[in-house]
Amino acid sequence: MSDYNKTPFFPVSGTLFPGWDAIIKELSIKIKTLYSNRYILIVECYQGVCHQELINHFSRLNPEVFIQSEEAFYPEEEIRELTFPDVTDDAIFGYMTRLTYTGFLDPEKTEKLRRKIQESTGLVIVYGPAAALIAREYDCLVYADMARWEIQLRQRKHEVCNLGLNNSDEAPGIQYKRGFFVDWRVCDKLKQELFEKADYWLDTNKSNEPKMITAQTLLDGLSAISKTPFRMVPYFDPGPWGGQWMKDVCGLDQSKINFAWSFDGVPEENSLLFEIGGEIFEMPCINLVFYKSKELLGEPVESRFGKEFPIRFDFLDTMDGGNLSLQVHPTTQYIRDTFGMNYTQDESYYMLDAKPDATVYLGLKTGASPAAMVADLQKAQNNESTFETENYINIFPAKKHDHFLIPNGTIHCSGANSMVLEISATPYIFTFKLYDWGRLGLDGLPRAINIEHGSKVIQWNRDTEYCLENLVGQVELVAEGDGWREERTGLHKNEFIETRRHWFTKAVTHQTNDSVNVLNLVEGAAAIIESPTHAFTPFVVHYAETFVVPAAVREYTIRPYGKGEGMECATIKAYIRHKA
Repeated sequence: MSDYNKTPFFPVSGTLFPGWDAIIKELSIKIKTLYSNRYILIVECYQGVCHQELINHFSRLNPEVFIQSEEAFYPEEEIRELTFPDVTDDAIFGYMTRLTYTGFLDPEKTEKLRRKIQESTGLVIVYGPAAALIAREYDCLVYADMARWEIQLRQRKHEVCNLGLNNSDEAPGIQYKRGFFVDWRVCDKLKQELFEKADYWLDTNKSNEPKMITAQTLLDGLSAISKTPFRMVPYFDPGPWGGQWMKDVCGLDQSKINFAWSFDGVPEENSLLFEIGGEIFEMPCINLVFYKSKELLGEPVESRFGKEFPIRFDFLDTMDGGNLSLQVHPTTQYIRDTFGMNYTQDESYYMLDAKPDATVYLGLKTGASPAAMVADLQKAQNNESTFETENYINIFPAKKHDHFLIPNGTIHCSGANSMVLEISATPYIFTFKLYDWGRLGLDGLPRAINIEHGSKVIQWNRDTEYCLENLVGQVELVAEGDGWREERTGLHKNEFIETRRHWFTKAVTHQTNDSVNVLNLVEGAAAIIESPTHAFTPFVVHYAETFVVPAAVREYTIRPYGKGEGMECATIKAYIRHKA
C-alpha cells in the first residue's frame, strides 16, 4: 500500500462555514448587524467559478439590487480584439499580458452601474469578476477563489468561460491558453490588492460544496505556513507517452490507461489545503506567494523574481510507456522578446527510477548538420519520412539517481522506461516540440510541433563532447559528516538553480540561506524535518513526496523516520543561487 500522501493539509485555527446554508446564514447575520440605509456586498470572482451556482445562492440574501459585473464589460468582439495581441492565433503560445481589468470595463457602462448603486437603498450585491472595481466603496467583500487545476478540469468539460466571453464550447487548449496568458494575470493583479480588504474567502473548487472562511483566518494561515515546511496538493494527468510507475508508488487509480505527469511542487498550479475544525479548505498555493513572498522566497530571491515562485518540481513517468517528445526550451532573450517572460525554462532530469534500457536524449551528435537536421524534422512533420533521431541526437544510458542537466537551448527528451523528477524553472508552458515519434495525442489529434520556434533557439554547440563535459554525470562531493554526505549534482553554470543531494542515515542540518528550498525524498521510506529551536511542528514526508521549506525557516534538520529508520535515505534539494 502506498504511503504517498495525495491530500496533505496544514492545520489552521480560525472560523470556517461549510456549505451554502452556513454561508448564507453568516452573511445574513453580518448584513443585519451592520445594516443602515444601504448595504453593499461585493462578491469578487476568479475566472472559472460556476457563476450560476453562486448567483443562485447569493440571491437567497434577497437583495433589492443584484448587479452582475460583466454588465460593465465591453462586448465580446471588442474583448477578443483587445486581447488578441496577447492570445495570438498560435495554437499554444501567446504573450504575457500587461492588461488589467480596466481594459475590460466600458467606462460609460461602469459609471452607469455606479450611479445605480448610489441611488439604491437596501441590500445591493455586486457580483462577478471585477466586482470590487465597480463599486468604489462597499460594506463587505467575499472573494470567490478557484484553483487552476480545477479550472482546467472544468475547461475540459466545457463548463466555464474566459473573462468577458461566452466561449464554453471552445477547445480546452484554447481556453487554457487564454487563461494562462490573459485571464489569470488579470485576476491575480486584482487579487493581490484584496488580501487586506476582503472580509471572507470562498473555496469554490467542489460544485455545490463551498467552504467560506474569514479573511483573517486566511491571512493567519498564510502567515503560519510561510514559517514551516509544507506540501502542496499534487495532481496527476495521463498522456500519450505515460507510464505505470506512479500508479503504484503514488497510489493512483489502476484502471486508468496511464499517468504521464504529476505536478507536486508548482504553486501556480497546485493547491494548499487548510484543515480548520475538521473541515478542509482549498485554495491556490499562489496565494501564499502573493501574500508572503519575502518569507517564502527569501528577500534576495523576491528581489530578483518578484512575487513569482521560480522553482518547479514535477514527475514525468515513462515506465512501460513511450519516449517524451523531442524538444527544446527557448533562450532567455527569445522568451523575453517573443512571449514577454522574464526568464526561461532551464531544467534537469533527476532519475527517480529507471529500467535497464532507460535512456535520455540530450544534445547534438558532434558533426551533426543543423541544416540537414531541421530539414529532416520538417520532412517528418510533413509525413514524408521518419526522423532518424540517432543520426543527430546523443542517446545516453540512464540509471536510478543519475542527474542530467538541460540548460535552455539544449535538445532533449527522456526515453521510455524512466521515472523522471524534473527540476526546473517555472515557465513550463514554453516547450518547443520538434518531433513526437509520429503519434497522436489522447484526443486522437496530432500534437502541436514547433520546429520554427525551436530551430531559432537550438544551441548547436551543445554537442557530444559538451554534454559529457558539462551536462552528464556532474556529481561532486561537497561535505560529509557523521552519518551523512552532501553532493553537488548541478545545475549548469548558465542556470540559476543549484541542486544538492544529501545521503543520510542520521540527522543532517540544512540552511535555507535566504532562498526557498524545494526538496524531494528520492530514497528511503520516510523522513522527518525538524527545527533545532522547535520553531515549527516536526514534519514527516514519504518517498517521492516533494516539499517546500520557506526561506524564513532558516535552519532545519532531516533524518530517517518511521519505516525509513535504519535505511540510508536521500533528498534532492533545489534553491536559487545568489551571493551571500
